[in-house]
Amino acid sequence: MSTAIRFENVSKTFATTRGRTLTALDDVSLTVDAGDIYGIVGYSGAGKSTLLRTVNALERPTSGRVFVGDQEVSTLGGAALSRARQRIGMIFQQFNLLRSRTVYKNIAYPLRLAGLSESATLDRVEELLAFVGLSEKALHYPSQLSGGQKQRVGIARALANRPDVLISDEATSALDPQTTAEVLELLGRIHAEYGITILVVTHEMDVIREVCNKVAVMQDGRVVEHGTVYDLFAHPQHPTSQRFVASVLHHLPSADTIRRIRAVHTGRLVQLHVENRESNDPFLSRISRAHDVDVNVVYGGVDELQARLFGSLTVELLGTDENVDRAIADLRAAAVVAEWEGAR
Repeated sequence: MSTAIRFENVSKTFATTRGRTLTALDDVSLTVDAGDIYGIVGYSGAGKSTLLRTVNALERPTSGRVFVGDQEVSTLGGAALSRARQRIGMIFQQFNLLRSRTVYKNIAYPLRLAGLSESATLDRVEELLAFVGLSEKALHYPSQLSGGQKQRVGIARALANRPDVLISDEATSALDPQTTAEVLELLGRIHAEYGITILVVTHEMDVIREVCNKVAVMQDGRVVEHGTVYDLFAHPQHPTSQRFVASVLHHLPSADTIRRIRAVHTGRLVQLHVENRESNDPFLSRISRAHDVDVNVVYGGVDELQARLFGSLTVELLGTDENVDRAIADLRAAAVVAEWEGAR
């Protein structure tokens, strides 16, 4: 598989007004394969937007290298950088539309800079307006558009020069939930119909879950975890990843919830990890019958992601100590017990 974007040991420091040095990126190495919708998630100040802006050299690394395809964009300048940027479309958080120009002229602007003829520009803008569903808004000005419509114009403009890579910096953070869903659906269509590699920076895990196939989690300028979106949601390893996943999934009970459960349920509490299983084996009821143990589901849930199931169930096992111990041993053998609490 070919590589669309590659970060090699990228660091970025800034000098503050008080003479101190702020490290925004700290030795980041990451590969985005061609065809990925790759998400970068982190809290404010994690460095994710700075990393994104090195892709089109809006930020220059203090050290390290950034490649788009086989070209090292971090060393380019002048006309070479301008040509490289034509291959990289960018969607901004605050739209960055030219207020004095119509929707048509906003989308046409990068085409004119690229030297496209007037007739070819007209054809391309009409194609893009139809694609983003704004054909009737061609002569409107940005002030006459809703936030979602402005972002659609921004997306159309980013696609104007048929880029190889599309980068998105918090493109949905200023939008309401329904409009966010519409923009994410549009990004999915772009990926499906144009085959463009998309790099998405966000602090919203719902965005990652909805459109991305891979994800990197950033904290303090470093990548602390990366992999497939399914693996991150099903098995988050780093505490920051776990907090992000917990913000959108509520499978695992908090310590306070466990205390409330224990006040009512006096049996053994076991946490079962649920994943997409290759068989329809009803392991829980089978093990319950085999060991004469009653099972009571007290917390948890199961979600679907990329057509695969994952989740966690906290269950109470009721029976003699010996039978419950055997049931737990069988559950462990079935690789479904993540952990268990020995509450009596």
